[in-house]
Amino acid sequence: MDQDYPKRCLCNQDWSLQMPAVHDAIQMITSVLFSPQIFSLDLGGISTVVLNGFDAIKECLSHQSEVFADRPSLPLFVKMTKMGGGFAVLMVAVKSVHFVNSNLGQKMFERKISEECMFFLDAIDEHKGKLFNPKHLITNAVSNITNLIIFGERFTYDDRDFQHMIEIFSENVELAASGWAFLYNAFPCIEYLPFGKHQKLFRNAAEVYVFLLRIIERFSQGRVCQSPRHYIDAYLDEIEQNVSDKNTSFSKENLIFSVGELIIAGTETTTNALRWAILYMSLYPNIQGGVHKEIDSVLPNGRPPTLEDKQSMPYVEAVLHEVLRFCTIVPLGIFRATSQDAQVSGYTIPKGTMVITNLYSVHFDEKYWSDPGIFCPDRFLDSNGNFIRREAFLPFSLGRRHCLGEQLARMELFLFFTTLLQRFHLQFPKGCLPSLSPKLGMTLQPLPYTICAVRRQP
Repeated sequence: MDQDYPKRCLCNQDWSLQMPAVHDAIQMITSVLFSPQIFSLDLGGISTVVLNGFDAIKECLSHQSEVFADRPSLPLFVKMTKMGGGFAVLMVAVKSVHFVNSNLGQKMFERKISEECMFFLDAIDEHKGKLFNPKHLITNAVSNITNLIIFGERFTYDDRDFQHMIEIFSENVELAASGWAFLYNAFPCIEYLPFGKHQKLFRNAAEVYVFLLRIIERFSQGRVCQSPRHYIDAYLDEIEQNVSDKNTSFSKENLIFSVGELIIAGTETTTNALRWAILYMSLYPNIQGGVHKEIDSVLPNGRPPTLEDKQSMPYVEAVLHEVLRFCTIVPLGIFRATSQDAQVSGYTIPKGTMVITNLYSVHFDEKYWSDPGIFCPDRFLDSNGNFIRREAFLPFSLGRRHCLGEQLARMELFLFFTTLLQRFHLQFPKGCLPSLSPKLGMTLQPLPYTICAVRRQP
């Protein structure tokens, strides 16, 4: 794909922006974006297969979901999580997700997200329309929804200890995709080298471990057995129930790792999706104007949005879907492994092979998307302006290992985005445009930028 290809919304004549340069690691994989649907790599002795395009990924993750449901046992992952915790995380997390997805859970979390939206907007209001970097506030707001599940309460935006931990998590997500991380997976013996980014990653993890141990002890005080107030209580119940099982993966150490994993999973992707959404609304004032118009027509007199309003806001839905497609927050998905020999497009993938699903290629697959290099929400609308679902839209992956938190993430994206645009007009100072080049980690996030959030007239 031509790096200098001009990127312009089909329905916008105000901006002509260059397509962001893609990081070398993604270029390595997307250099064959539309050529072979499946090819193999040797990543430092790790046998790896990359799946490109919607057809290949659907064949594996949908039609052979069980076969592609394992996770690779990478040395870095073993080092960072001490292993053993994966199943325990999944068991308790699934219970939490089932509650969130239930009618009662949805109503409760809708109310909690709406409450957090007010804290979020009031914090933005303090900038009084002047330039500020929204990353800090977005991260705080989004992480507080996960905090409600894990700890049963939110943290204030000026809680320095928690903010420091979130910053470390974000840095580790970036470091985990660095060349040193790949090198460590190929040669774990470099652990003993006194230099390298992997050492920074390990130091960060050790600091987070101490913090999480302290905070878990704090929130487990006053616990009543089998009457969980939050995730920590539920996990401690599981530890006690399995105390006689010598093979159990429930332990206090794994509780610490699982809390860290849930905070990362519940914060990083949604935060970056909202940061990209704010960036593109500021770049495309006519699209932002369409969002404002729809919000005002559906929510008269400043009534706060609810999830029921989503079906009456096809343009808002189209904009959010285009952000998730165009920015592909997790471009290479979560790495998988085959649980048995698999047959894909005439090729045999041996058992235990690491599999990378190139979701970036799905969202730019010209077989399913017209002019995929153009940011245009209209692709999710029919001729009558109704929202339409697109089959090759996989921001949360597909199959048995798709994102467990998809429904909660969709709730957050809609309520935060709609509430924000209801109150504010977002803009960059005249002649001041940010870089659109993504910053690569395990996720794609925008480079730091500043905006003005100006109060809209009631």
